[in-house]
Amino acid sequence: MSKSDVTETAARLEEYLGDPHDPGSRMPFAQILAHDVSGEYPYQFVALLRRWGVLDHCLPAEAGGRAGNVETGIALMRLVARRDPSTGVGLALNSLGFMPAWILGTDEQKRELVSAVQRGSSVSWGLSERVHGSDLVANEVTAERTEGGWLLTGEKWPIGNATVADRMVVFARTGKRPGPAAYSLFLLDKWRAEADTVEDLPFEDLYGTRALDLSGVRMNRAFVPDSAMIGREGQGLEIALKTSQTARVVLLHLALSAVDTGLRLAMDFAERRVLFGEAIGDVPYTRRQLTEAFADLMLADAVVLGAARALQAAPEQISVWSSVAKYLVPTLLQKTMSQLTVVLGARTFLRGHPHYGMHQKMVRDILITDIADGNTVVNLRNLGHQLAGLLDKAVLAGGPEREAAGARAASLFGMDRELPVYEPVRQELFSRGLDDAVLAAPDGVRRLRALAERSSGTEAERLRCAADVAGELLDRAAPMRERAAALKNVLGKDYPQSPELFELAKEYCLLHAAAACVLTYVHSHEAMDAPLPSASLLLLQLERLRRQLYPHEAVTSQAVVDEVMDVLRHVHQENRLFSHWQFPLAKRVTDESAARR
Repeated sequence: MSKSDVTETAARLEEYLGDPHDPGSRMPFAQILAHDVSGEYPYQFVALLRRWGVLDHCLPAEAGGRAGNVETGIALMRLVARRDPSTGVGLALNSLGFMPAWILGTDEQKRELVSAVQRGSSVSWGLSERVHGSDLVANEVTAERTEGGWLLTGEKWPIGNATVADRMVVFARTGKRPGPAAYSLFLLDKWRAEADTVEDLPFEDLYGTRALDLSGVRMNRAFVPDSAMIGREGQGLEIALKTSQTARVVLLHLALSAVDTGLRLAMDFAERRVLFGEAIGDVPYTRRQLTEAFADLMLADAVVLGAARALQAAPEQISVWSSVAKYLVPTLLQKTMSQLTVVLGARTFLRGHPHYGMHQKMVRDILITDIADGNTVVNLRNLGHQLAGLLDKAVLAGGPEREAAGARAASLFGMDRELPVYEPVRQELFSRGLDDAVLAAPDGVRRLRALAERSSGTEAERLRCAADVAGELLDRAAPMRERAAALKNVLGKDYPQSPELFELAKEYCLLHAAAACVLTYVHSHEAMDAPLPSASLLLLQLERLRRQLYPHEAVTSQAVVDEVMDVLRHVHQENRLFSHWQFPLAKRVTDESAARR
């Protein structure tokens, strides 16, 4: 889809759903909070979104869906999740449950499963087990050969949509000897199973996303035919890991959406609340809190932009991009939500307030993005295993390799660039040191300086300063490489699991994020809608990354903050999504006097 087509589709969905503050809209905050209190699964919301066709944009066009572009599905899910992350997860789990078939399923399996979803069936992804968590090669659910198929035995828990789903893709052990080739995938149709062979486990009472079905299934020799195997026998682990790579990127829409709603509520409050004769949005400290939250969200948006497009434009590198995004975005934006809580103050706790009751729900709901489909430890470990190669390339790559990365970066971070068709089977589990964001970053900084030369006044000054800060961050690659080598020599066999390696992986994420911010600016600046691009916003984004290393050193002045506040106010007043994709949101039709209370 082109940028204009994605925008038009997003606008239609927003118009259909309406203003969430309006009790008469299709997904009102009042009803969402009621579901949250009761822990009731949002059947009504999921059904209306399926009828509208949201899931069609997440299923492959060649199998009967409408997807060819991962960004479109993520964009639509953001608009759902800005209202209710529980509904967003419940809906998204269907597309993630389909992903194993998309990767290595037969054409017949894909068409049949897409058709079933379009008829109302739900799919879940049966990967985790109670005792083993992310240790997939320790999983105990077995698939035993029988005439015409397999018998599944064991328990999967905790699984999203496990009870409400009609079908579950089950990761099960088929090999007698342990190891990566001992696992296979099967599509279990719970309606075709014998009554005493499948038992749904109870919904869990949750802290956040309380309306979500997080439960499990217990199988006792549940029969699946040979045609239910996805891929070949022994390919289960490979498909599962590739599915997780995609899931890590797709589920980040929840974190972006939670902060979008939190920031929107904080802006409503700050712009209308007057204390001591002054709107609190004009108080310098509050203004910085708001603009820093905006900068955090926009830098996370740039990281997700690149990662989502890498699924199509650089699938051989997605093991790095997905892990960077899945670590950095949730951990960063959880802190952002805490910062917005300071702005809202006591209203954070007023659950029944007609305007601000949603904020504390979003504070709780955002936590799921740090846990689902690979937690912080899993992603940092994955980066740690690849870090030596990544740092070698970052420091030693020659001109031709960097030129090739720079050419690919134009598609990875150019919002108006066409992408190749999504082919998840092309995803690889190791990147061999390639990370186009970091490799193309020096070219991005040069382009940024060239833009500064063509600009004047404060814009030129902000761009030059942004280039300096980005260069400073990116120059850390060489000393990081030396530190990593020294630590490996000192720690020996303990190095792969050492806290020091995990800290280096965190630092590498900052380099990737700085590159994403710069490359989004230089490759999408002509595709953005006013008031973007903003040199001041870019500078504040980079300062936010730098402050993770130097927490008490600012590189922005009050003038920069004021300029970013102008951008934030413009987007807020125009009622657009806080994103490089400034989708128009549903018209605000409610009485906004509640925002002043």
